[in-house]
Amino acid sequence: MGDLGGVTIGITAERRAEEFIGALERHGATVWHAPTIRIVPLSGDERLRSATEVVVADGVDLAAVTTGAGFRGWFDAAEEWGLAERLHDTLAAARLYVRGPKAKGAVRGRGLTERWSAPEESNRELFEHVLDQGVRGSRVAVQLHGQPLPEFTDRLRAAGAEVVELQPYRWQWPADLEPAYRLLDGVLAGEVDALAFTSAPATANLLTLARERGVHAEFVAKLGADVVCACVGPVTAAPLTELGIPTRQPDRQRLGALVKLLAADLSA
Repeated sequence: MGDLGGVTIGITAERRAEEFIGALERHGATVWHAPTIRIVPLSGDERLRSATEVVVADGVDLAAVTTGAGFRGWFDAAEEWGLAERLHDTLAAARLYVRGPKAKGAVRGRGLTERWSAPEESNRELFEHVLDQGVRGSRVAVQLHGQPLPEFTDRLRAAGAEVVELQPYRWQWPADLEPAYRLLDGVLAGEVDALAFTSAPATANLLTLARERGVHAEFVAKLGADVVCACVGPVTAAPLTELGIPTRQPDRQRLGALVKLLAADLSA
């Protein structure tokens, strides 16, 4: 699969970071872990609870499930509030549309069945399909993860849907940014061979830190030229793509596939 001895890879992930680091280190890589996001559960968030109460009280016609972790987090919060059984029954009566296998697994793990799963595992594909079902006059629950998706939820509202947004997690800056600053310095100094990204917010935040530090142009010039940028999928790569930075992406949007890609590309 490839030997990464002597290769330094920077990663910005918080979720599954230990698993990611371990897989790369088993190939011999040196890993610099520099989280640029922190995922915060919101079981105590009154907005999430109020939105959940609306869903179970009034029902929904359709539900769009964007992530497996977010869907499980929603149910975990509902368990704390004593609403999980009612939430299950409400969603069992609705048409569920999911963004790929992870979301499908979370839905089925709760004894529910999806109507359709996005083959390309993208939000764009998921919401296009939901819109194609005809949503005028429908109440649509949208499970978010990390941040709002106005580019999609606004279109649902414009098409005549009543949209209930449920956000079980939010992304925030990590408490300690020193590792991220060290990673920036390492890239600029030529000490880092590759950066590996698993979420778009983490990708965008590293670019934001470079801009705030006054090294954005120099940092961007390094990426894709001196430093390989590997992303788990096109959504994660979008902040880099917008800047014209070339990225490498595995055929399957999975952490294991990303590790294999890095091992194959960098072992030479």
